Amino acid sequence: MFKFENPNFLYLLFVIPLIWFLWFVLKKTSQKKLAEFIDKSLVQELSPEKSKVKPFLKFLTFAFAVLLIIFTMANPLLGAKLTEVKGEGVDIMIALDLSNSMKAQDLLPTRLEHAKREIFRYLERIESDKIGLVVFGGEAYVQLPITTDYGAAKLFLDQIDHNIIPVQGTAIGAAIDKCIESFDKKDGTKKAVILITDGENFEDDALGAASRAVDAGIAVHCIGMGSAVGVPIPEMQGNKLLGYKRDSEGNTVITKLNETMLQQISATGKGLYVRDDNSGSALPRIIEQIGKMQKKEYAAKLFSDYDSKYHWFLFPAFLLLLLEFFTSEKRSVWWDKLNLFESKK
Repeated sequence: MFKFENPNFLYLLFVIPLIWFLWFVLKKTSQKKLAEFIDKSLVQELSPEKSKVKPFLKFLTFAFAVLLIIFTMANPLLGAKLTEVKGEGVDIMIALDLSNSMKAQDLLPTRLEHAKREIFRYLERIESDKIGLVVFGGEAYVQLPITTDYGAAKLFLDQIDHNIIPVQGTAIGAAIDKCIESFDKKDGTKKAVILITDGENFEDDALGAASRAVDAGIAVHCIGMGSAVGVPIPEMQGNKLLGYKRDSEGNTVITKLNETMLQQISATGKGLYVRDDNSGSALPRIIEQIGKMQKKEYAAKLFSDYDSKYHWFLFPAFLLLLLEFFTSEKRSVWWDKLNLFESKK
């Protein structure tokens, strides 16, 4: 199995198109300034030794070296051995709401980001339970199949964003059903669903889905995100606030925590309901409740003894930088000799 030890460094890949853009701008600017002093047709005559291709090749070499350095910083790891590990725990599927209302800022920095941070803290403390992730908006999708690979769970959690859901809405029932489908029905392990949402459900029969979960031996717990008073939904461009979401009549849309619905879902699902706040105590309370369930021993296969493969990228990057440094921008004499079709002056 291949993964990166420091995946956050991969965000530096956005530097690559920026480098290309700056190179293009500088090239056009220098050409424009040169044209102010001399006719373009005379440039080659005055500097016959200057290559037209080599400056671009030097830049291409440098840009590719930067790309390899970024991968080196992320430290690629390759699983060297597949081993069987045994543990004792329960199976937990977390269903996370990605609807637009989760952009509200009554939980800091937003409802969604607050939920992601709480899940990440849980993954830091988890010991032997198996974990999976389902994300939902107007439809529900499995983001991470149930696993004991907590490192992979962190990577998948980090990629979760509102934009990965193509259909907006809040299909809570579909999310619960997707969690039910994701469990292994034959292993005999106790199972639980943790639904993290503001409860603004306008899509389907959430109570019916919770009832089906209980019939399958699965408890459904709910964490309510947000304020019951209601707050507007911000519209952002990066870190800049553009305004607040409005309906077709121009009125500001207010999102409220539907606490009554979530209480009904958790009651139907034989689980616990907890309202979240900025203290971050909601998920630990749910996990404590799940911890009271009877645990069962299981066996799972995981990659171990990961080998660092940073040198796959570091050495080629070093060679490319050397090549870029020692490559002259002058035309090659031997290439001129091979250029049989150019007229000699």
